[in-house]
Amino acid sequence: MTGGGLFVTVEGVDGCGKSTQTARMARWLEGWSGRGVLRTFEPGGWAGGGLLRSLILGGDVPDDRTELLLFLADRSGHLASVVVPALSAGEIVLCERYSDSTLAYQVWGRGLPEAFAGPLIEVCGFVRPDLTVLLDVDVGTAERRLRGRGAADRIESAGAGFMARVAEGYRELARRSPERFVVVDASGSEDEVAALVEAAVRGRLEGAFD
Repeated sequence: MTGGGLFVTVEGVDGCGKSTQTARMARWLEGWSGRGVLRTFEPGGWAGGGLLRSLILGGDVPDDRTELLLFLADRSGHLASVVVPALSAGEIVLCERYSDSTLAYQVWGRGLPEAFAGPLIEVCGFVRPDLTVLLDVDVGTAERRLRGRGAADRIESAGAGFMARVAEGYRELARRSPERFVVVDASGSEDEVAALVEAAVRGRLEGAFD
């Protein structure tokens, strides 16, 4: 556990169901663990993050390196003001998107060198997740779900090829860190995916709250 609390991140391509499944996780985790559960997100999940989120998702970002640095600045503020205080208070923090998103989107998706982005993330000294839930879904399914949500943001509009590279980036990151990741097939219905997530997370955290 991290600082007395538990830090769980939820990852996956746009349209995989992160927000829906994180909300459902928050409800059952609170009852099962007997702890407070804080649900948050990146980018923008803190008091000063709204402007950064608007710039990242809808603004005029001149190049991929600037995009990466904006995400890292947002994460730094988010950790300092929201995540670390909650972990220090012994809460469970559920965060939609974190450092794995940065690698999947900016390295695999955008094509920035991992030799640049990886050490930069490391030197920031960000808190490491205790557990990462990867909602794995094929790009075609994700795109169909996104079409039902209205206008796409700047990153969602990057195209199927981009999203396919991001999805493969996530799978590679999960292969590298099997002790931290649980990979869940997110192609089914909301209830089916929720059951898979709950079974996988309970299996990893059994005994953590004794």
